[in-house]
Formats: sequence, structure tokens, C-alpha cells
Amino acid sequence: MLKKRIVVVDDDDSIRKTFFMILHENYHVYLAKNSHEALQRFTNTKIDLIISDLKLPGIDGIEMISLFRKAGYPGEVIMISAYPDLVTSEELKRLSISRFFVKPLDLNALTQSIDYLLHSKNENLERV
Repeated sequence: MLKKRIVVVDDDDSIRKTFFMILHENYHVYLAKNSHEALQRFTNTKIDLIISDLKLPGIDGIEMISLFRKAGYPGEVIMISAYPDLVTSEELKRLSISRFFVKPLDLNALTQSIDYLLHSKNENLERV
């Protein structure tokens, strides 16, 4: 079975490295330090999941996901932030953001959500 592809977008180097360390054995993990880099490198690439910080330099995470959606990205999105008050539930719904996690992150809950979004959710849909 082919490994699913995840793009992690965060301006904090330690967070990007942490995501890579916990996910690289089961997934192809690609890292980007800001929205511009993510959009430039991955807009035309098959990606299964985007994990993005909300507060990024330049284009914030919400605007970046909006641009990915406009470019045709249909996949799953997990948004993370230390500033949950900067986004509304309406914005999350409008952009079909699958999960929202507040920093500091519960890595166990996060990895369970990733596994569910990329495996269990799709398997359940196929059985219907």
C-alpha cells in the first residue's frame, strides 16, 4: 500500500521536526516553513493531508487553505494554533477543516486523528 502524503506547514522549526519524527515511519511527510513555500511546492502535488499552523508569517493558515481549496485541493486539513480566538467555527466549516488542535499539542490525540482521517474514515466510507 502506498504511503499517504502529509504536508506540515509551521514557522517553528522544532514543531516541523517533531511532526516529521512522529509521522515519517507511516507517512511521506513534507515540510514547509510558511504558506508561500507550501503553496509554491505543493499546489499541484497529490497530498492527502495538510497540517498547518493558523498564525504564519505573510499569508496565514486560513488564507493558505482557502488558496489550496481554490486550486482544487479536496483533502483533509488539520489546523493548529496557540491562538484559537483568531479563527471562527464558521471559517473552519467554510474551508472544510477536519480538525482544530490548540497548542500545546496532545500528540497522542493528534496522531489518532491523523490515522482516522487518512485510514479509518476512508475505510468506513468504502464499506457503506
